[in-house]
Amino acid sequence: MSLQLKDIQAPVAHEMADFEQKFRKSMRSNVMLLDKITNYIVRRKGKQMRPLFVFLSAGAAGNIDEATYRGASLIELLHTATLVHDDVVDDAHYRRGFFSVNALWKNKVAVLVGDYLLSRGLLLSLNNDDFDLLKIVSNAVKEMSEGELLQMEKARKLDITEEVYYEIIRQKTASLITACCRVGAASAGADPDVVERMTQFGENVGMAFQIKDDLFDYGTYQIGKPTGIDIKEKKMTLPLIYALNQVSKAEKKRIKKMIKKSADEPKYVGEVIDFVKASGGIKYATEVMSNYHNKANELLATLPESTYRTSLEQLVQFTIDRTK
Repeated sequence: MSLQLKDIQAPVAHEMADFEQKFRKSMRSNVMLLDKITNYIVRRKGKQMRPLFVFLSAGAAGNIDEATYRGASLIELLHTATLVHDDVVDDAHYRRGFFSVNALWKNKVAVLVGDYLLSRGLLLSLNNDDFDLLKIVSNAVKEMSEGELLQMEKARKLDITEEVYYEIIRQKTASLITACCRVGAASAGADPDVVERMTQFGENVGMAFQIKDDLFDYGTYQIGKPTGIDIKEKKMTLPLIYALNQVSKAEKKRIKKMIKKSADEPKYVGEVIDFVKASGGIKYATEVMSNYHNKANELLATLPESTYRTSLEQLVQFTIDRTK
């Protein structure tokens, strides 16, 4: 029987409930429109995976205290700001099945709301002298922006190497999970070497998490039909990069041509997916994901045994086993 998220949360269930109240408070405003929008954002929040990583990391590395709550709030505020801005950039009208802020209140309001959330996060840290936590999270936001821009730059030419791909996902996805684990350990007063181990742990989890996401595009893990969304958006993911490296120059050129036309010609999406599967791209990406997963577990094993550590191990397994 697979573990449910509520079972994994058990050691920090009380802290997560408290965090929910503190986080709502950190978003409050006297401007009625702003308060209405931030309430809407809080109500439609997802699985709360990021705060969960923060609290479990803090528990596994030291003691959860007020700085841990502020660190988790800081990450949620800054991350939510980037999501609101992302929806504007992508002209996306939905997020997790709900209308996006820009769909309901238009782009100008959405950008200002993103700016407000960013400033609330900065002030929360500055007012409590949490400079170390602010530095960790600000660095993650910088890396996320760089990773996104690097991917956009490379997508035009479809020339991403495996090394560049790892750099993109390290910055785009892994940097935030890395920040969660580092913030957790740092807020708990852990020794510098423990903070460093938790940082490496977070990065390995983040890398595995993104590769799992990439595999969904190919209909793996019993999730039904392949989506091919990454192919249509010309995103070069690990299964495709590996597959292209296994064939001749002429074949590579032919596949790239299909990728460029795939947004208008759905039949090409299926052909590219079949090509990736036949070339061993799925198998290779799955092995790489498992390697990152194993490294994360090895790093965790260096911490003292505790319910927090066990839950972190389960959380990592949960992110690898998820089906959406």
